[in-house]
Amino acid sequence: MIPKKILYRGIVLIAVLGASSLHAGPIDSTGHAHQDKAQLVHEANHEVDHAWEVYHRAALGGTVASPALQADIEEHLHEARTLVTQAQEAAERGDDRKVEDLVKQVRLHTTQAIEGSKEQKK
Repeated sequence: MIPKKILYRGIVLIAVLGASSLHAGPIDSTGHAHQDKAQLVHEANHEVDHAWEVYHRAALGGTVASPALQADIEEHLHEARTLVTQAQEAAERGDDRKVEDLVKQVRLHTTQAIEGSKEQKK
């Protein structure tokens, strides 16, 4: 049998720990101060990944129109990846305007890369 003194201390400990967790609030309650911009950057990153996939399929399939176009596509993709990194840094600083501008540039580069990847050899 458990002595009453130990049982009492256990009950008190459980009550204290249970009550303290009620006041703790959610984990990381501050979250990302600019969550919508962080999401925007996350989506832009996925768009770059998708553009790379489209390009790789075209390159592996031998359907990229020319070596010059291939180099141009790769330049767009590398620039898009660099811009995503800059957008992430801007989001962390809370520079919403810069994030939006950089994401627009990312989308321009990914669109051009995808269109170039879809251009067939003649």
